[in-house]
Amino acid sequence: MLKDEVKQIIDNLPDDCSLEDIQYTLYVRKKIQQGLDDIDKGDVISHEEMEKRMSKWLNQ
Repeated sequence: MLKDEVKQIIDNLPDDCSLEDIQYTLYVRKKIQQGLDDIDKGDVISHEEMEKRMSKWLNQ
């Protein structure tokens, strides 16, 4: 299952990829999956709320 998915991800990388390339690809995949899981759980904020939060961060 997970092991097979990781093998498939690695198999799709170029033959000359580095260990860092593999780690980064797996990291990005993990973050994408976490985001999709959050969406499924309804753990999201509106676009308007995000603009409000970003405004606070950028205007400090």
